[in-house]
Amino acid sequence: MKSNHPKPDSLLLGLGLDNKDGHKRLTKGDNFVMVGGSEETHERMTETAIKFNEKLAKKGKNLHDLSPEEFRDLMQEASDR
Repeated sequence: MKSNHPKPDSLLLGLGLDNKDGHKRLTKGDNFVMVGGSEETHERMTETAIKFNEKLAKKGKNLHDLSPEEFRDLMQEASDR
């Protein structure tokens, strides 16, 4: 039976817990929201999400189209330095 409901939106959520300077950090982009973290952690999470989106676009897919394996592989590639 085919559902009439659209596929749910997908979102990458990054949560940094190492903030000790009192700054509130929040960055939103296509497919992602990054919250908290130290300046370094927040920047790294954001850079990884941007690289992930670039790799996703090259594949011509949406986040919700990825299999768990594809997601893992793209995230691994995006987080490599």
